[in-house]
Amino acid sequence: MQGVIMDNKGRMIVVSAPSGCGKGTILAEILKSHEYYYSVSATTRSPREGEVDGVNYHFISKEEFEKMIREDGMLEYAQYCGNYYGTPKKILYDKMEQGINVILEIEVQGAMKVKKLCPDAVFIFIIPPGINELERRLRKRGTESDEVIAKRVAEAAGEIKKAVNYDYILVNAALEDAVDDFKAIIRAEQMKIEYSKNKIDEVLENA
Repeated sequence: MQGVIMDNKGRMIVVSAPSGCGKGTILAEILKSHEYYYSVSATTRSPREGEVDGVNYHFISKEEFEKMIREDGMLEYAQYCGNYYGTPKKILYDKMEQGINVILEIEVQGAMKVKKLCPDAVFIFIIPPGINELERRLRKRGTESDEVIAKRVAEAAGEIKKAVNYDYILVNAALEDAVDDFKAIIRAEQMKIEYSKNKIDEVLENA
């Protein structure tokens, strides 16, 4: 069954990308199938226009976030552009125990922390066709100043260099192709021998 791996436990699918690369749009298409649980990260940044608390992020105060850190309630957390971002962990483990694959959309710093804790997770890094295209997409948003855009573009270049630490690189030049590539990655992962050994037994039993 797609969305549930063969050993009856779910896996983490960690997705990262610089701001403006379209990871949110890609994941919105993937999640239309309702075959995955999307882990809603917590952040201390303010919501952008159209973002909904509990859907895009859990928007919480700095004080609340730091309380969760102290109480070991975060799988990982990081600071990015002056704000905290993190992954509340209890619900992730509950979903995985139910056999559901969990998608984490997190920053590079957080992803590398997760990789140390969960090395068997699937790590996907989404990149734009080029830095100029990334800048164009950021300007098209019309939500940030030239200074902030320049900062994001510079940070994106540094993040893209770290993509070598991921399992897969996904170029988002055209949405439909990017979505197809994402689905192909997950299908391939679900066919790995460590997650489908029981299929061998099933075939032999039906001989």
